[in-house]
Amino acid sequence: MALYERDYTASQAESTISSTRVDFLKKTYQLLALSMVMAALGAYLTMPFAAAVQSMKWVIFGAELLVLFFGLSMSRGKPGLNMFMLFLFTFLTGVSLVPLLATLIGLGKGAVIGNAFLATSVLFGALSLFAINSKTDFSSWGKPLFITLIVVVVASIVNIFLGSGVLGVIISAAVLLLFGLFTIYDTQNIANGAYDSPVDAAVSLYLDFLNMFTVILQFMGLASDD
Repeated sequence: MALYERDYTASQAESTISSTRVDFLKKTYQLLALSMVMAALGAYLTMPFAAAVQSMKWVIFGAELLVLFFGLSMSRGKPGLNMFMLFLFTFLTGVSLVPLLATLIGLGKGAVIGNAFLATSVLFGALSLFAINSKTDFSSWGKPLFITLIVVVVASIVNIFLGSGVLGVIISAAVLLLFGLFTIYDTQNIANGAYDSPVDAAVSLYLDFLNMFTVILQFMGLASDD
């Protein structure tokens, strides 16, 4: 008889949790896709003003940080406002990419932009699928990844003054590897229900994608140039 004494309540509860997490993942990736559209829109609308964007790059970068650390934090738990902040942030990141995109187009390498986006999408998708399907627990990666991120940021700041091309390539490779690992870490956290809002989850994945895309774009487009 024990074979037939199944806990249907527990089974239904597990099914509900699984369904909820699938819905959460769907909403997250939908917001991620819309975020990319907003970034593309930001780049497209400001491309004719590439010189002005270049001269104001630090102002734009400061605005990005302001929205990322204050706008999104203050709007957390406020539906509508948090989504506006997400799209404002991604729009600004698209604007900040304009100088790089304009340089590539000026060199006759505009096609590289699409190729880099495709390569990043394939890599990002593969890492995400791995994270979702893997039985390995990556939750302990958080602290080491954050420490590595700080080291990379410091090295990048130092290289601004050194201007070393070799160190720049090493840093770029480290960024690609780092955010590849962040993609695995963040994706599994989202799948495990570690985020309260799809907006917060989408921000994490967007940052992973953006950093990998930027590095791949630089490698593919500017590798043969100084």
